[in-house]
Amino acid sequence: MITATINGIQVSVEPGTSIYKAAHQAQVNIPTLCYHPDLAPTAACGICVVKVKGAANMVRAYTTPVAQGMEIVTQDPEIVQVRRSVLEMILSNHPNECLTCLRSGECELQNLARDFGIYNSKLPKIITEREKDASTKSIVLDSRKCIRCGRCTQVCQEMQNVWALSIEHRGLDAVVQPAGDIELAENPCVRCGQCSAHCPVGAIYEYDETELVRKALMDPEMHCIVQIAPAVRVSIGESFGFAPGKNLTGKLYTALRRMGFDQVFDTNFGADVTIMEEASELVERIKSGKGAIPLITTCCPSWVDFMEKFDADMIEYFSSCKSPQAIVGALSKSYYAEKAGIPVDKIFMVSIMPCTAKKFEIVRAKEMFSSGHQDIDVSLTTRELSRMLNQAGIEFASLPDGQADSPLGQYTGAATIFGETGGVMEAALRTAYHMITGKELDQLEFESIHTMDGIKELAIDIDGLNLRIAVAHGLRHVEEVIERVRTALEKGEEVPWHFIEVIACPGGCVGGGGQFWGVNDGIRKMRAKGLSEDDRGSALRRSHENPDVKKLYEEFIGAPLSEKAHKLFHTHYQPRSQYRR
Repeated sequence: MITATINGIQVSVEPGTSIYKAAHQAQVNIPTLCYHPDLAPTAACGICVVKVKGAANMVRAYTTPVAQGMEIVTQDPEIVQVRRSVLEMILSNHPNECLTCLRSGECELQNLARDFGIYNSKLPKIITEREKDASTKSIVLDSRKCIRCGRCTQVCQEMQNVWALSIEHRGLDAVVQPAGDIELAENPCVRCGQCSAHCPVGAIYEYDETELVRKALMDPEMHCIVQIAPAVRVSIGESFGFAPGKNLTGKLYTALRRMGFDQVFDTNFGADVTIMEEASELVERIKSGKGAIPLITTCCPSWVDFMEKFDADMIEYFSSCKSPQAIVGALSKSYYAEKAGIPVDKIFMVSIMPCTAKKFEIVRAKEMFSSGHQDIDVSLTTRELSRMLNQAGIEFASLPDGQADSPLGQYTGAATIFGETGGVMEAALRTAYHMITGKELDQLEFESIHTMDGIKELAIDIDGLNLRIAVAHGLRHVEEVIERVRTALEKGEEVPWHFIEVIACPGGCVGGGGQFWGVNDGIRKMRAKGLSEDDRGSALRRSHENPDVKKLYEEFIGAPLSEKAHKLFHTHYQPRSQYRR
């Protein structure tokens, strides 16, 4: 440990600790716009300047390590003035559109301008007008509001390994955009929305489709249905004063009914169906030798997009099963429509997801029109739902708990944990074990695959079969797993795993690109804990135990992997080799 003083307060830290992090031990907050706990330090914004005794100039606290005996001052009139000057320069190149900006009230630049009392900048406005890029129909890039902090490019390049965004040009002309001056839809972007989740201002945000939903709810001809994803129920409360991870499923059901939806279904029902199909797929591949091993999950649309662009040589290893969202959409306009006697063209299906890429998933392939119509009409993010609830004047915190509707509302604990990293794998193991052995798996939880480690491995004995699995979240880690599989195949060696779970976003869907801003591992863990607790408190914890899922197969589908199951629950993938690295 080394010792230093910060504003006269002695601190002891490990060698290599930055002044920025050391300051927290002295209960000192140093302002910054480029800091995020997920990312490597850059000090790109220049606001974190401090004084070090003996140094000729101020240093940037975010990237300067503490040295033994260092005497640091983080606040005096000169430091405040320098920070004000930096903020004024940023604001001179930033539109004054706070009243109409999605991030108003949750904007880090707005907060700092208020804290430093900057109401009228003396510097002239120099703003380069640029068109918004909404080409992906999932996220919107408004480069005029970019403050060049570099967070989004770090996320895209280093954390996700996509390289869709880069900082182009220099000086006042510098801007974050797709390399080559093309639209996002024309480049490798996989629509994960992590750039949006990490942006400190309103430069990147979700493609808003709330008006389409509002119009449908007002149309007396339309029968409006909604479904909610697992991760939404443990994050929506953050917008209404609840702590992250608080499970508010019941209040959500009531709120959606009060908004005017005719039926409230649950994506968790689709998750139970996904497990029935995916576990059957795994068992068939292992028992009969049909299909390639490992089997890789495909519930994540950003991962599917990434795979088709960068790992198309691995398509044969991917599960053909659709995501829970897509399955509930298909069943709403087939199974439910038939039971309720409602014409499919009069059903308007909405999904509430923690994800921006789900907007892409609902149109990504012809199989997403398996009902003869687009199975899901609109997919909203958690943030969009929050805005709609506020617009409707619903006092969310005071709502009583409601119930989901039959036949697509009942679910098991296995479905709930789909929203956290490791959850899909754990749910699949519970049912695959039953399908192989005819018995129930006694151990339902495997803590080693629920950590925030980027890559997790587990082996489980199933009647003499040593089933090896891997769980990866965050696309950089996913690439490491896929490369290990690819290398083994090329060398003719046994592949490291039989079954691989993949989620594009860190922490799983609880850390999705459509969740509320300001996420970090602490918040991800709290949300994941809320899902795990719901699982533990469920009377039914295995997908094959869901009575409504059993009824679905008996009445409508026949059996997992049947012809009808393939029509409604499965999809195909198309290689897009122009993106191959």
